[in-house]
Amino acid sequence: MKIKKNDNVLVINGKDRGKKGKVRFAYPKKERVIVEGINFIKRHTRARRQVRQAGIIEREAPIHVSNVMLLCSKCNHPARVGYRYLEDGRKVRICRVCNEVID
Repeated sequence: MKIKKNDNVLVINGKDRGKKGKVRFAYPKKERVIVEGINFIKRHTRARRQVRQAGIIEREAPIHVSNVMLLCSKCNHPARVGYRYLEDGRKVRICRVCNEVID
């Protein structure tokens, strides 16, 4: 998966199309990410003794990684992600728009 935690992303599909946010959690096996302030759902919860109050809680739900694009920190454009090996042998992500190293 080419999107990681703490990346800035742009939502390109769904009810929050056009919004930007920071990735809080990434789930590579499920190919989903949780983005700050994006894809809020309402969860109806039951009271659990004195630990939690009953009611409707709004929280962020995971969004599929294909519905977000990485925002390049150098050119500030949504871009596809590529990979390149540096001279020291490290594999780094690159922006396909400006060819700059992202990591």
